[in-house]
Amino acid sequence: MLSRRGFLERFLQVSFGALGAAVVYPVLRFLSPPRVPEDRSIRVLAGTVPELAKDGWKIFAFGSEPGILVQVGPTEYRAFTATCTHLECTVQMHKASHRIWCACHNGYYDLEGRNVAGPPPRPLTRYAVHLDGSDIFVSRT
Repeated sequence: MLSRRGFLERFLQVSFGALGAAVVYPVLRFLSPPRVPEDRSIRVLAGTVPELAKDGWKIFAFGSEPGILVQVGPTEYRAFTATCTHLECTVQMHKASHRIWCACHNGYYDLEGRNVAGPPPRPLTRYAVHLDGSDIFVSRT
């Protein structure tokens, strides 16, 4: 038969063990996230010519990552990864300066994808753009 003191010690051991497991398990899951297969998309439909005529740029999904499609001329388009190389914020087009802008830390890229101002350490990854009628397709280079 267990004494009161023995019961209390056993109860506290189990309670602290459960608390420890409740804290440690999420930390371990965070440190080793589940494997997600990488999307091997070679070519995606990024948009249409009429879509880009309105704003001159568009964010599109390229696999599991965002991409940015920019109209640089009447029939010239460029596509890049839309993830800033500084802290991986999503970039957007800054029409007033004709540059790609990261709002997180005020970083700028030119329309070639080169980092020109702010903290981004390297250029954006460029994608190949293909026109098929009014459809604009983007593929990895």
